[in-house]
Amino acid sequence: MAEITLVGWFHTILGILSIGTVIYTIAKYKIIKSTTRSGQIYLIATLITAISALTIFQNGGFNIAHLLAIATLLAVVVGWLAEKKRIVGGLSPYLQAASYSATFLFHMIPAITDGLRRLPVNDPVVTDVADPLLLGFYMAFAATYVVGVIAQAIWLRRSSANA
Repeated sequence: MAEITLVGWFHTILGILSIGTVIYTIAKYKIIKSTTRSGQIYLIATLITAISALTIFQNGGFNIAHLLAIATLLAVVVGWLAEKKRIVGGLSPYLQAASYSATFLFHMIPAITDGLRRLPVNDPVVTDVADPLLLGFYMAFAATYVVGVIAQAIWLRRSSANA
């Protein structure tokens, strides 16, 4: 695997900040909203992380990591439109939760991939993106996303029923 560049370090550190912030945000508020300080930090850090990912070409040309960065940017925009403009009416909070939560999924895929392909240094856990260990993580992340969005939908429904 190629050496990490200065942009790569910036991207990685900001990505770690994003992951830590979103875990805190979901634990405290149950959903990601741009109206909370931690939600704002998460969304801004996520945007910058995704944009910086589009500048990294250490593994050749345009690849899946770049597609995930574009998907992240689209998910933030859709989530923001759902939150602020209520683009689908009463379903907007659910779209917001699904979109913003997707950004967390999109952080975790390259995080585990790069982590396991780089560490330990000189003897990484995996050397191929098709490694069954990585595929297992991807499936676990996808399942966690689905369960998390369902839990958020239930919480949103209960919150609106109690309001």
